[in-house]
Amino acid sequence: MSWFHKKKKENSMAVQTAAGEIYSHPFGYIRNYAPLGHCEKQLYRSLRESVPVIDSAIYKIVRLVGGFEVKCRDTRAQRIVDSFIRNVNVNGISTGMEAFVSEYLEQLLTYGTAVGEIVLGSDGDIAALYNSSLDDVELKCEENPLDIRILSVDNFGQKKEVPFPELILCSAIMPEPGKLYGTSVLKGLPFVTDIMLKILNAIGTNWDRVGNVRFAVTYKPSDSDRSLSKERAMQIAGEWSKAMKSREPKDFVSVGDVSIKTIGADNQIPDSEVPLRQILEQIVAKLSIPPFLLGLSWSTTERMSSQQADMLTSELEYYRRILEGTVRKICKTYLRLHGFDSEFEIVWSNINLQDEVELAKARLYHAQAEQIEKNNRKG
Repeated sequence: MSWFHKKKKENSMAVQTAAGEIYSHPFGYIRNYAPLGHCEKQLYRSLRESVPVIDSAIYKIVRLVGGFEVKCRDTRAQRIVDSFIRNVNVNGISTGMEAFVSEYLEQLLTYGTAVGEIVLGSDGDIAALYNSSLDDVELKCEENPLDIRILSVDNFGQKKEVPFPELILCSAIMPEPGKLYGTSVLKGLPFVTDIMLKILNAIGTNWDRVGNVRFAVTYKPSDSDRSLSKERAMQIAGEWSKAMKSREPKDFVSVGDVSIKTIGADNQIPDSEVPLRQILEQIVAKLSIPPFLLGLSWSTTERMSSQQADMLTSELEYYRRILEGTVRKICKTYLRLHGFDSEFEIVWSNINLQDEVELAKARLYHAQAEQIEKNNRKG
């Protein structure tokens, strides 16, 4: 019996669309600068970072899209595909296909285009799913617009065609005719967001000036004291500074004609509620998110809230139809690599409880109508 065991060979893998080794100086972003393309990536990242409502809306859409199940006719294929969906490695730090789909949808909403990759291991099986950065990938059309080239971009700006384009996943939201890149859901928001940030910045500046009280101390010397006015002014300034820096209440005593006024006390900060409300209405209309989901307590009726929820449901169904092609390609590739060519169906979870209640009511009313029709025919 041998006491030595052969070391198990690790499953190696390589990602095609990842950036190469980084050699950076403190201002490396200058070297990596490229003109904003169709996605205008930096602009949309800034929008999400500067306006929490926009960032929250995108995360809520991703969560509300919900999960899915893959239903296969073959029971053996069903077992292996269920295990794959639960346990597949995603980006090296996550597990499960839903993690990949969530990141994929977030990229799709923010930039209008999403790119991912099916990463094969040395054994020929799917080792991981990878969400590619749009900075590392470029999509180009050939003379035939139906032929698409997928290029990987390294840190030095060099481009090369990926060797296995059939493993790359691409999706786009409402691309313009003849274009490959999609349209971000944030398109049209930079103008109103710029106004919103100006208002918020002005509010902060005004409160810094008015809220943090400053005083104007004025000393008016008499005719006999004009020769000593400079010394007395410096003395008053020193004593006033000590009084303001003291942590305990301290009286300020002076001799002569000294007046003290609060700077900005006569000014009133402009009311920002109305303009901010108008801007938020534009943002909510663009993102198709009901205000109550974003914590905006605007007056609304129960019927209006139900209609807003129905509109959101239709938006989520649209995003599901886009994602379904990507999910189908991943599952189809995995099943074929394992020798299965069986058909399967992607079943999405219900969006919310209200949908289930309405469907149950619809089935009940339909059953009652059928029963009434049967009774009428018998009568």
